[in-house]
Amino acid sequence: MCCSLAAVLGVLVHVGVTRQTVSAARDKALEQLHDATRAYEAGEALPPESGLDPAALPQSLRQLALSGRRGTVVAERDGRPTMWAAAPADGRALATAVDYEQSARTITGLDNAIIGSSVLAIGGTLLVGGFAVRRVTRRLHQTATVARRISRGELDARVGDAGGAGRGAPARSARLDEVATVARALDTMAGTLQAKLVSEQRFTADVAHELRTPLTGLQAASELLPEGRATDLVRERVRTMRRLTEDLLEISRLDSGSGVVETDLHRLGRVAERVVRAAGTDTEVVVVRDAHVETDRRRLERVLGNLVVNAHRHGRAPVVLTVAGPVVTVRDHGEGYPEYLLAHGPQRFRSGGGGGGGGKGHGLGLTIAAGQAEAIGARLEFRNAGSGGGAEAVLTLPWPPAAGGR
Repeated sequence: MCCSLAAVLGVLVHVGVTRQTVSAARDKALEQLHDATRAYEAGEALPPESGLDPAALPQSLRQLALSGRRGTVVAERDGRPTMWAAAPADGRALATAVDYEQSARTITGLDNAIIGSSVLAIGGTLLVGGFAVRRVTRRLHQTATVARRISRGELDARVGDAGGAGRGAPARSARLDEVATVARALDTMAGTLQAKLVSEQRFTADVAHELRTPLTGLQAASELLPEGRATDLVRERVRTMRRLTEDLLEISRLDSGSGVVETDLHRLGRVAERVVRAAGTDTEVVVVRDAHVETDRRRLERVLGNLVVNAHRHGRAPVVLTVAGPVVTVRDHGEGYPEYLLAHGPQRFRSGGGGGGGGKGHGLGLTIAAGQAEAIGARLEFRNAGSGGGAEAVLTLPWPPAAGGR
């Protein structure tokens, strides 16, 4: 806008002054031509810088005068700008010349002044505008960074904190502008979201803790019941409730981040075989290329165990666990994962349609697997197999610092 305004104003001033300067020079040349015409008609000597058919007269103006009209034109004469005026005189061209150099210098000086002042004005405006815009964009960038941190799970991140994170700190800027309003709205939203999530986590943990005691007593009481079909059914339901309670407690610990990750160097193929034996399922283990990984074995076994159990429970045999370096793939041959799981990942208590490996039921197994994978720095991906059908869960573990796969 500043450049456009300076250009328009410069052009307007240039056109106006040039038109005025040329008009003044033209009037002077025509006045001098009038005196020369009167002297020619009276038979008197022509004024200086006037004459009949002068050699330096521009050809276009000469043709105009010979056609019976008079006019003016600016042209070079001996390297100097000159305003020429000519009129017909007995079939010849009576012409006069007026020095136009001073007028040309005036226009050139004005143009230079316009360009110089425009450059200074634009430069100053850009500096001031750039400083102002950088302040705004810097604050917007900070707000966007905090929003991305919140989306990654750092719910205590705040725009108003000096260090960029903290709980409920006041806004850094008291300026009542749009950026500050957005920043305060983001901080308020983050605080509200954090409070709700903390409340939900606390509620989940409290419910699970409260259920453990009566379920323990219920399980002990079920062992005293006489053997029979009804007793077996009660014991199975109690075991299911206990597993669900333990899963809820594990999820609450994952949400709060209270667990400690104890890493050590482990052989991945051996861990996979141990998981399959502990699961008691008919799962084929294929070790394409074994590897040593530095991870928390308990959490890794929990991830693989949940994936294997989920594949058998909601998929179809055969179920194959493949180790290829630091990548472990668990595949079944069922109907595949449902669309919601592929798009958004495992969701708690979400029931999936169909029999694919989509975590049908309460859905805590895959949720826990995803949370434990994140805790050990691994990447867990869910996808449907192409040829042959089925679902694939791919766990990619980080290499140890001093790399080694074999």
